[in-house]
Amino acid sequence: MINNAYRKREKELRQEIVRICRLMWEKGFISGTDGNVSARLSEKSLLVTPQGYSKGFLKPEQLVVVDMERGRGEGRCSNDLSRYKLKPTAEILMHIEVYRQRPDVGAAIHAHPPITTAITIAGLSLSLPVLPEVIVTIGTVPTVPYATPSTPRCADAIRELIREYDALVLDRHGTLTVGETPFDAYMKLEKVEHLAKIIWAAYLLGKVTTLPLEEIDKLGKMRLKT
Repeated sequence: MINNAYRKREKELRQEIVRICRLMWEKGFISGTDGNVSARLSEKSLLVTPQGYSKGFLKPEQLVVVDMERGRGEGRCSNDLSRYKLKPTAEILMHIEVYRQRPDVGAAIHAHPPITTAITIAGLSLSLPVLPEVIVTIGTVPTVPYATPSTPRCADAIRELIREYDALVLDRHGTLTVGETPFDAYMKLEKVEHLAKIIWAAYLLGKVTTLPLEEIDKLGKMRLKT
């Protein structure tokens, strides 16, 4: 039997995920039915966005509870779900892989920020150490080789890198950011797209310069202390 504390936490988590989805849509990080958000609900279950719905107009009761062991889910926490055909995001395997590799992670966001995605198409990288704030708050932002969306290959592609990094660029497929909470993961998404805009502008201006090695080392030590 689910106790009241558990129900309260689930209700709050549903509201937070919907709020983050709305922010992603308003910022233009997703369009149509793109993007997906998940959060750790318990040791064995996740709360995830549904497949085929615009994330800008989601309702809390439309989120799906997923069994991490089976990768399947069903709607819960609503008196009337008959009007919804709820299925977990098509990227559920990638999300499950995040939590398997990172016991410290409480939420994950996959989005399609335009400039970040365009940079991968141009063959450029966000891993250059150019902004001190990014190094301290996120660290390096590597690019994951292309994998067909919504297939097991996406989970395979991120497996090694997600162990070490909180923000990944997916070649031609946007970003994957993780954090303690959905809001934490969202803030990293914002930071990545902001970095992409600055690097893109620097290339247009003719040159991208990196920070000196000694400064990179100093900033790296600052990150470890935070």
